[in-house]
Amino acid sequence: MITKHSDRLHMVTWNVATAEPPEDVTSLLQLDVQPPTDLYVIGLQEVNATPIRFISDLIAEDSWSHVFMDTLAPRGFVKVTSVRMQGLLLLVFAKQIHLPFIRNIQTTYTRTGIFGYWGNKGGVSVRFSFYGHMVCFLNCHLAAHMNYSLQRVDEFEYILEAQDFDLYDTPQIRDHKVVFWFGDLNFRIADHGLHFLRSSINSGRLNLLWNKDQLIMMKKKEPFLQEFEEGPLDFKPTYKFDRNSDTYDTSGKKRKPAWTDRILWRIKPKTLPSEDDEEEKASTSTVDGQDEFPILVTQDKYTSDMSYGVSDHKPVIATFSLDLRKCFDTPLVHVSPVGVWSADQDALLTYTIQEDFMSSTWDWIGLYKVLGQISVEKDEIPLLGGQYVLGYYSTNMQSIIGLSASFQVSIALKHK
Repeated sequence: MITKHSDRLHMVTWNVATAEPPEDVTSLLQLDVQPPTDLYVIGLQEVNATPIRFISDLIAEDSWSHVFMDTLAPRGFVKVTSVRMQGLLLLVFAKQIHLPFIRNIQTTYTRTGIFGYWGNKGGVSVRFSFYGHMVCFLNCHLAAHMNYSLQRVDEFEYILEAQDFDLYDTPQIRDHKVVFWFGDLNFRIADHGLHFLRSSINSGRLNLLWNKDQLIMMKKKEPFLQEFEEGPLDFKPTYKFDRNSDTYDTSGKKRKPAWTDRILWRIKPKTLPSEDDEEEKASTSTVDGQDEFPILVTQDKYTSDMSYGVSDHKPVIATFSLDLRKCFDTPLVHVSPVGVWSADQDALLTYTIQEDFMSSTWDWIGLYKVLGQISVEKDEIPLLGGQYVLGYYSTNMQSIIGLSASFQVSIALKHK
């Protein structure tokens, strides 16, 4: 039976200005919010990407990824995937229960800065199927400075057109049912002088600045931008601050405050059917004539977190409710341990194919090749006991498509 479901998405965008992460990111992730979060999507810009640092981060996870993983893992979240292009980093975490229903994961990136060579500007994206709904997250860092508003729009359009995926039904970003576009988009507040900007901000009259926000102005001119929705800018501009303070730039440059850091979303528009489509539709339409598997995106919160001061930008947070009708709710594979597992004995597990899919000889359970009911040598079982799960990884779908219930592995006698 296909069921309706509501999931909570928590998104963060933050230009970290090459800073090291703060020790505590619990406020940023709003860990104790109700209802609880199902997905975290975190987009960072200007992660330290000097050549030496970048190479070291290729060998091991960067410090920002570590702090988010260390915070979310104890609460039952798993890193689904990540993608990095120099200073741009995009991380996706999901509650463990959702993993078998996050499929066809792909990542890509597009360079736009310094003639596209070094990758200091551009976009990184993650796309996947979530219970059968195609979603894409695009983290961008666009051209800086007041006078480059048009270039920012051109860069974004180029990224949308340049990025492609190896899937026939969603080859490009705009083919996805839902797209989230976010990052340091670098749009500024035009025309107003510094004094007017600061007095409007200090008096809480932010609405006086909206009609001169470059992104809002550009949306009125560019039809493709009008497809993207954004909540009201009811939080203070997030750039540019003196570090470790809530004070806007007091340096000699005295940069004007701006909403450079944004989170928008787009629902794929319904195309107008042709006459041929109408004839075909007569025999294939659903009972109510609507999308058989609709998805509704509702923004619950759009704000900044002023408590963080390691960067000259403040992080921006958006939370969404994703009300969707699941296209499926049964894992493709059922995996389970057989009997009691102990770290000093060989063990058995079984798996059952519950729905046909394109399997591969390179699929594996845990870290091991799959051959039906398989034996696991005792040397491969963790020496330390505890709670574990078995996961079936599909090479073709690049995701875990079956997950066992958690089970106990007894500690090896020699380690007791």
